[in-house]
Parts: sequence; C-alpha cells; structure tokens
Amino acid sequence: MKYFITQNLRRERKLTFMVDNTDNQILSLLLKNSRMQWKEIGDIVHMTGQAVAARVQKLEEMGIIEGYTVKLNAIKLGKNVTGFVTVFMKNHDHTSFMQFLINNEIVLEAHRISGDGCYWVKICTSSQEQVNTFLDQVLKFGNYRISLSIDKIK
Repeated sequence: MKYFITQNLRRERKLTFMVDNTDNQILSLLLKNSRMQWKEIGDIVHMTGQAVAARVQKLEEMGIIEGYTVKLNAIKLGKNVTGFVTVFMKNHDHTSFMQFLINNEIVLEAHRISGDGCYWVKICTSSQEQVNTFLDQVLKFGNYRISLSIDKIK
C-alpha cells in the first residue's frame, strides 16, 4: 500500500514523500514497541540503523508519527473497571462537554460519532463509585448508555 503525502515547505516549494512497504514495516514495529533501537529495526527491515533513523525523522516531519507513548497495565494499577459510554446530548453545548471530557482523568478516549448517539467515551477507573460519579456528571449534558468490559481481548 502506498501513500503520497505533500507538505508545504515555505510558499512555493513542496516536498512529496511516498510511504512505502519499508516505512509501513517500520511503523508496525514502532507501534509494537516505540523504544526499539534503530539498529534492531534495521536488522528486521534490512537497512542500517542510520537509514531507519532518517526514515523515522521524515515520518515525524510529515506528521505521520505524531508522538511516542507508554502503554500501561490498568489492572496492575488498580483500575479494573472499564466502561464504554454512549452519550446522547440533550443540549447544544458541545464545547463544554468536550472540555469536561478532556479534563476528566478517567476518560481514556472520547469520540464524536455518527449513528446511535453523539459521543462514545471509554473510561477506566478503580471503582463503581467513580463510574457513578462520572455518569452523574454526564447527565448535565445528556443521557447515556453504558457497557462495562468483562474481558480485554486485544
């Protein structure tokens, strides 16, 4: 699969960069472990570590790689309650609701959706009490439907 990405570099010059199979392999490896060494990646994709570093830098400059993160085990941190909340807005104050989501610690993900509902929110917490507090706060903006996770598959 090939992608062409163009980015304005000043007013007249444009840089076109093609994402090829090697780039996709590098991205796949970084998604699994963003701390892999360039040389280790290079051994897998048959490149030098220096060439891998140059490709990664180009992917960063193009905005394809937006950042690096750490994956945490929520259960080992005592956060064993995961819920998926569909929110049905009753007012048009989406800006305040989005700010509420951004500022709430238990919200892991929030998506504005089409179809059934207005927002889909993934929460993770250590107690049912915190879930109830969150849901009570959501009622200021609209109604909700919640599904609790009983097992994480992937």
